[in-house]
Amino acid sequence: MLEKAPKMVLNSEAMGVLTIAGSDPSGGAGIQADLKTYASLGVYGCAAISSLTVQNSNGVYSVQAVKPELVKEQIRMVLADLPISHIKTGMIGTSQVAEAVGECLAEFKGTMICDPVLKASDGHDLFAADGLASLGEHIIANSTALTPNFTEFQALTGIVLNSDKDLSAGAEKLFSQYPRLKAIIVKGGHRNETSPVVIDSLFLRDGLKFRTITAERPRIETTNTHGTGCTYASALAAYHLKTGYWPQAFQQAGDYVAELLKLSCDRKMGQGTGPLWHHLYKEKDQS
Repeated sequence: MLEKAPKMVLNSEAMGVLTIAGSDPSGGAGIQADLKTYASLGVYGCAAISSLTVQNSNGVYSVQAVKPELVKEQIRMVLADLPISHIKTGMIGTSQVAEAVGECLAEFKGTMICDPVLKASDGHDLFAADGLASLGEHIIANSTALTPNFTEFQALTGIVLNSDKDLSAGAEKLFSQYPRLKAIIVKGGHRNETSPVVIDSLFLRDGLKFRTITAERPRIETTNTHGTGCTYASALAAYHLKTGYWPQAFQQAGDYVAELLKLSCDRKMGQGTGPLWHHLYKEKDQS
C-alpha cells in the first residue's frame, strides 16, 4: 500500500529538470523522450546533449560523443540561469564526458537521478565496459537516485541476480559504495520476460539500513517499447519534483509508463521497435 506523502516541498511550476543525455533523431528515446515526458507531466524540461546518435526504430547505427568541455558548458549555462531542482542523466557515453559531467554535479545542490544507460535495446554498446568505474566515480557517486534495469543492475553490482535476496545484496553493496544515494529503483521489465507480471523494486535508504517497496503490474504485450527506460527515469524526476517523496514518485512513474504502453500499443511509428506516444497521456488527478 502506498504511504501517504508529506506536504509538497517544492513549487513544481517554478522549478525545472535538466536532462543530460544522448540525442535520438527518431524521437523515441534520449533527450527527446525525456522532454516529451516532462511536457506531458507539466514540468519544465531542459537538455544538455552528451552524445549524438544515428538511430531509428530498427536500432542504433553509430554514436558520436560531444566534446567534454562543450557538455560541461551546456550544463553550467543552464544552471547559471534557470531554477533547476532536479538533474537526470541518461546516456553519458565516454569516461571523458562522465568526468566533465561529474565536475558540474559536484557543485549541484539539488536532486540527481542517474539512469545508467549502458546498452541500447538492440544490444549496441552505449558505454564501454571499461568505463563503468568512471561512471561510478563521477556520476553515480554524485547521485541521489539510481534507476538501472535488471541487466544494468547486474553490471553495476557484479552480482548474478537469481533471487530477491540477490537484489537486496546488490542494493546493499551500492548503498555502501555510494553514500549520497538515497534511492535505488530496479526496473523489472527485463527480469523473467516470460512472466505475466512486471515487478519494480524501490530500495530506500533508512539510516544505516534500507527498506524495500515493490510495485507489481501486468505485463503489457507490445512492440512499442523504445525509450521506456528513459521515460521512466524522467517521470521519476518529474514526480519527485512535484512531491518530494520517493515512494510516491516511484509508484506514479511506474503507473505513467504502464499507461503510456497501453495508449501506444496499437499505434504504428517506424518499421522496428516503436516509441511511446507521450502526447496521448492525460494526467489524472493524483490527490
